[in-house]
Amino acid sequence: LARQIQERSLVVGTRLPTIRRLAADLGLAVNTVGRAYRELEEAGLIETRGRAGSFVSAAGEQALEQAHRAAREYAAVISSVGIDRTEAIRIVEAALGRSATP
Repeated sequence: LARQIQERSLVVGTRLPTIRRLAADLGLAVNTVGRAYRELEEAGLIETRGRAGSFVSAAGEQALEQAHRAAREYAAVISSVGIDRTEAIRIVEAALGRSATP
């Protein structure tokens, strides 16, 4: 769900299936899906409106826009200090905790 929200294949306002229904559809425990929904809500990607259900949140769009803005600012800094693209990507990968590609 998080990937679909971030890729915008699930747009803001989309109503998500109930926890029980999604658990049944995926063959997962209700508690597992419930935990996933809570984590999505904590990340600001979905919002729960009581008995009305869970929906894709506009906050997810805002978070994505914030990331794009930060990336543009980072690119401007990298360019201004003369760091090449490969090194700039290694810096980002290290910051994300991933190993840099050779």
